[in-house]
Amino acid sequence: METGKIDIPSLKDQVSDIEWEARINLAAAYRLCAYFGWDDLIYTHLSARVPGTEDQFLINPLGVMFEEMTASALLKVDTNGQKLMDTPLFPNAAGFVIHSAIHQARDDAHCIIHLHTDYGIAVSNQADGLLPMCQSAIPPWLVVAYHDYEGFAVNDGEKQRLVADIGSKNALILRNHGTLTAASTIPQAFELMYFLEKACRIQILSQSTGQKLYQPSKESVDNAVRDLRVVAGAKGADNLVWPALLRKMDRLDSSFRF
Repeated sequence: METGKIDIPSLKDQVSDIEWEARINLAAAYRLCAYFGWDDLIYTHLSARVPGTEDQFLINPLGVMFEEMTASALLKVDTNGQKLMDTPLFPNAAGFVIHSAIHQARDDAHCIIHLHTDYGIAVSNQADGLLPMCQSAIPPWLVVAYHDYEGFAVNDGEKQRLVADIGSKNALILRNHGTLTAASTIPQAFELMYFLEKACRIQILSQSTGQKLYQPSKESVDNAVRDLRVVAGAKGADNLVWPALLRKMDRLDSSFRF
């Protein structure tokens, strides 16, 4: 084994082509989270439904850092977080509570990203939550919901309340805890998280100046909401943003593909 690398045999020949592609994309999303400084040691999770299945999911194994994630290191688990393929790595079943609840309740939630960033938690601690105080905040602000803190999310009893709180929204701020996005594709979930995290960072940085803040008018916010569809495009995350991010990851370290 090369020093500093996880030792895991390739699973490419043991899974379908569409599952392997999903593994590559999810591993890249993990690496990107590390690149942007969104990781939290070995904690928090990104998960994705195995294409063509209802009850099989890909998620990180316990003890593997985001920066070293690979397509083969990802675990395939059932709705209880138990692994479905033989691998020397093992799951954190308790960490799948939040993800499994939303995956099972939402057919459109093929990918879920949950983070514990400093700025995301800081905004989650604020009574008013996320504010539409800059252009980058508009996309997540339109689709964000809130879930009150209940302690470490290891209790199945919390699932029903999580599902009720997120409803049909695609972003969730977990009070005193962190941020979450859910979408039909890995690129869409990642792009939404990018803007949610950026919005949280800008909000805290703006508030920290101690200066009186300029608030955009309701009319200007309404205009931004109106124009967002034209600017973003229906498949911009999938067709434009994600290929560019994959090229970036390949330039930095293409080992996520193995």
